[in-house]
Amino acid sequence: MRDDRGRPDSAVVRDALGVGVAVGLSGFAFGVTSAGSGLTVWQTCALSLLVFTGASQFALVGALAAGANPLTAAAGAFFLGMRNAFYGLRLSQLLALPRAVRPLAAQWVIDETTAVSLAQRDRRGARIGFAVTGLSLYVLWNLTTLLGALGAEAIGDTDAWGLDAAGPAVFLALLAPMLKSTTERAAAALAVLLGLGLLPLLPGGVPVLVAALAAPPALWAEGRRAGRARGDAKEERR
Repeated sequence: MRDDRGRPDSAVVRDALGVGVAVGLSGFAFGVTSAGSGLTVWQTCALSLLVFTGASQFALVGALAAGANPLTAAAGAFFLGMRNAFYGLRLSQLLALPRAVRPLAAQWVIDETTAVSLAQRDRRGARIGFAVTGLSLYVLWNLTTLLGALGAEAIGDTDAWGLDAAGPAVFLALLAPMLKSTTERAAAALAVLLGLGLLPLLPGGVPVLVAALAAPPALWAEGRRAGRARGDAKEERR
């Protein structure tokens, strides 16, 4: 079935499943990393069930593993996860879900569901993409988190395997194609430089917070660019 302006439902489902499965499997890396950082299996699974935003989860356990104060680690994860609130504002208009469904759908408002939904050409496609991506990713992420946490002892030294980098690597791979303008790429590069450069100097969890300072200059530059574009358009009309 296909809407007059949209893509075939099968194509949307295929793309959504591709994202859900690819990212969902990296939950194994989170489970291993979290258990290797000292969290119990139940604590690890609770993070995936209740928090369900991979970048924030990795930031939290990574900061704890580095010896950060739990409050500092939680603050870094919280501010990193704040982006989902802005995703929700956009998706609420795009999806226009029934009021009774919104509290449940809010749990699935993450980078991947937002990207798949916004890539569709109509509301029907966006809803299908959101639902399929959210369901497949939630189920797989939690299942592989459990498997990773249970298998952490069998793997041994998790740092030697570098599994803590798997989740962020998948996240960056999905994010990179969305950085279309020079300003967005510059902001991303500055955030990476700040985060990596300050790792040896600041307590665990703090570099993530400082990296967020890359956003205001980017927004200011984008605002100036848009203002000049509007001014040029007015001049042309005259």
